Amino acid sequence: MSTFLGLLKLFWIFFKISIVTFGGGYAMMPMIFQEMTANNYLTEDQLFQFVGIAESTPGPFAINIATFAGFETFGFLGAVVATLAVVIPSFLIILFIAAISENFIHHPIVKSVLNVIKPAIIGFILAAAIRVTVKATIGSWQEFDISWQAIVIFTTMIVLSSVFNKKFPPIVLILLSGLMGLGLYLL
Repeated sequence: MSTFLGLLKLFWIFFKISIVTFGGGYAMMPMIFQEMTANNYLTEDQLFQFVGIAESTPGPFAINIATFAGFETFGFLGAVVATLAVVIPSFLIILFIAAISENFIHHPIVKSVLNVIKPAIIGFILAAAIRVTVKATIGSWQEFDISWQAIVIFTTMIVLSSVFNKKFPPIVLILLSGLMGLGLYLL
């Protein structure tokens, strides 16, 4: 496949995911995993690494993951193409909604559609969270090699976040989990 056709295919993958996804980057994750692995652009392991990187870098998750995936598959041009593919549908939809928002947003049919979409968004986000949690803690369902270090770090961060509700800035939790990881994996 030529580079041009590959870039066009990459654009189409991220464009169609972006245009049908409500709920942001996390809701996109199952579709990104499916499309990128089915087209042999990236492996699941690479995508999980990108999730970690996208989470730890500033900016919207969907844009970060598209940029990293595009760069890995087609270099700088791939990063630009994938990023534009994720941004363009949202941009066009926002322009359209802004133009007709007064009459549109309060319409009963629109309210009904948005209420129906909410559970699907929650489902996509939950599926992504489960997938990342399983990969980070036990490797995969097939291997089931439990990483006790990852479970300890994960549990500690959940407890700290829950018990001390908003007492720790996210950067403190990130640094603490990094230090815990360093300490636990050196044991």
